[in-house]
Amino acid sequence: MTIDNISPKKEKRSSRKSKAVVDEKAPLLPKRHVEDGGIDEFNGASFSGAVFNLSTTIIGAGIMALPATMKVLGLILGVTLIIFMAFLTEASIELMLRFSKAGKSVSYGGLMKDAFGKYGKILVQVCVIINNVGMLTVYMIIMGDVLSGTSSSGVHHPGVLESWFGEHWWNGRFFVLLLTTLLIFAPLASFKRIDSLSFTSALSVALAVIFLVITIGISIFKLISGGIMMPRFLPDVTDLSSVFKLFTAVPVLVVAYICHYNVHSIDNELEDSTQMRPVVRTALGLCSSVYVMTSVFGFLLFGDGTLDDVLANFDTNLGIPYGSILNDAVRVSYAAHLMLVFPIVFYPLRLNLDGLLFPSSGPLVQDNKRFALVTTVLISLVFLAANFIPSIWDAFQFSGATAAVCLGFIFPAAVTLRDRYNIATKKDKVLSVFMIVLAVFSNLMAIYSDAYSLFKKNASPRE
Repeated sequence: MTIDNISPKKEKRSSRKSKAVVDEKAPLLPKRHVEDGGIDEFNGASFSGAVFNLSTTIIGAGIMALPATMKVLGLILGVTLIIFMAFLTEASIELMLRFSKAGKSVSYGGLMKDAFGKYGKILVQVCVIINNVGMLTVYMIIMGDVLSGTSSSGVHHPGVLESWFGEHWWNGRFFVLLLTTLLIFAPLASFKRIDSLSFTSALSVALAVIFLVITIGISIFKLISGGIMMPRFLPDVTDLSSVFKLFTAVPVLVVAYICHYNVHSIDNELEDSTQMRPVVRTALGLCSSVYVMTSVFGFLLFGDGTLDDVLANFDTNLGIPYGSILNDAVRVSYAAHLMLVFPIVFYPLRLNLDGLLFPSSGPLVQDNKRFALVTTVLISLVFLAANFIPSIWDAFQFSGATAAVCLGFIFPAAVTLRDRYNIATKKDKVLSVFMIVLAVFSNLMAIYSDAYSLFKKNASPRE
């Protein structure tokens, strides 16, 4: 990967204590000095803690929709695009870090403000809010699917609680999500420093690996025993509409790698800021490996019957010993993983909303009333959205085709082309133009394909 490209000057900083102190009125930035009038003894986050926090930011709900992208793209094109997106994501983060260093910006909003003024900062804040609300909504939808069940194409897929205890009011979707929000999300979202979540992040990555190992084991067992057929390697292209449909997978792949909104927060808390680039490389290498294996073995296991949320597929008889136990283990482990991912994505969402609504106020962590108000409003908004949006594919399509693609590719490319400090090479500018063109074209095609499919679906009953 290419993250070690041009750096203006190598600086060795052994401790975060030497990092420039920023203006207290920049609300996008995590503050580490004083939270309750005392002295913060926090000396900096570790390399492993940073890797786990960034990996947890990346491996969220996006992994559950990746097997469905294989159904659209076929294995060869699908795996190729997953790997390609990892390289492209690393390149965009490298540009962000380099221009942030040149402009002494310690937040994504600060970087955009430095390049485009206050409206650039506001644009980033709005996009982070849209993207992260969308992602957290997806997390809740998946947890509702796993615990309480979901319906697809007229077929009901029972949740874990429904399978264990039957259908009751207390294991219905609304009540389960309400209980999960009050007992798990609210307490975890109350931490004021992102490094406080490093342990839960490590646990969440472990739970994702458990899900992956079980899925691989089931797939290999069924493949050897002849229980499944080899999946399609190439997309099924029969007409022009099927070509357009290929682009609907792009926003899902974009969303799967979006972590840019947490890069500065994690970098700011690192004890040694020169480690940030290795942190990014390590996290992306880990996540892309997990993504490829999940996509291949998930699609191998369920083929063209793969649902938008592959967890919903794990309610069927797998035809193997202890199949029902493994089904429940897969679903419960990943639902628990998402519960632990929630606060990592919630952290920058809260900072950006506070920065947008209260730009002149002091640090959020020093105002307990404002902290509680913003936290409560956001969790309530996500909870309501999760109860009214029916499908994770819908949420991915909206978020990936709008805010996520801006945060991941268009904004870093725009900063590079703006090049206020004359540090961009010709290669950087060519790459930036490519990222913008690719992002705009592929997402316009995805939006067109969705609109065409919706129009065709609505028109068909009258024909």
